[in-house]
Amino acid sequence: MLELATYEGRKRVKGSLALALLFTALAGMYTGTFPSIVEGMDPETLDQLTSSYPDAMIEALNLQSLTTIEGYLASQLYTVGWILLAGLYFGYTGAGLIADDVDRGRMDVLLFLPVSRSRLVAEKFASVLVPLVAINVVVPVVVYVASRAIGYPIAALDVVMMHLLSIPYLLCCAAIGLLFSVVVDRASIAQRSVLGALFGLFLLESVVAGTDFGWIGNVAPMHYLDPTAILMHGEYDLVAASVLLVATIALVGASQVWFARKDVA
Repeated sequence: MLELATYEGRKRVKGSLALALLFTALAGMYTGTFPSIVEGMDPETLDQLTSSYPDAMIEALNLQSLTTIEGYLASQLYTVGWILLAGLYFGYTGAGLIADDVDRGRMDVLLFLPVSRSRLVAEKFASVLVPLVAINVVVPVVVYVASRAIGYPIAALDVVMMHLLSIPYLLCCAAIGLLFSVVVDRASIAQRSVLGALFGLFLLESVVAGTDFGWIGNVAPMHYLDPTAILMHGEYDLVAASVLLVATIALVGASQVWFARKDVA
């Protein structure tokens, strides 16, 4: 059981360590620069500067407040680094899960194994848990320790919940990539397509938020993860996380059905 998932997961260990180191550096950089920003400018001036940005930028970057460590990390590290960059990474990874083997002519070998196509898709998808666990174990520790080291401690529970609630979001991004991976045979096309789709959804959700067309943004997975609400207000939206998990299951199921009926050249 899960031999394929284990094999695929082992192949991702080195990449996961590199990813964890990258986000560790990013977390350390953003946390470490906060004192120089908040102490180098009057808080009122900083808030006025923030409010002068266009509404779309404020929504896109969650720029509610840069005068607190929670608001600063919510907008800089978690909106830019986590929702956007990590989301794109997992979408890109998901888009290569099936298409890469088809593109390189290795899928025929895998289909000779005594596993169904549905199980193959599910176990391939399960391998993304390796980088997912790696970054969500290492980064919150770095953020918490670094915030205490600079004299602006952040609540440990809020940091932990931020990362726990981000897991359904990142899984959903990977599931969107998986769907592209089974629909498109060329890995490069699938990966570019999902990057464009996720970035487009990020922009869409930012542009329509607070307008009469705000309901359109409900289709974007990033709509269901709000770092500012978690870190600044201690609000944990479990319903939104459940929506993302249901969407992930639906996307993986759709990918399994599509691949089961697909002719692999």
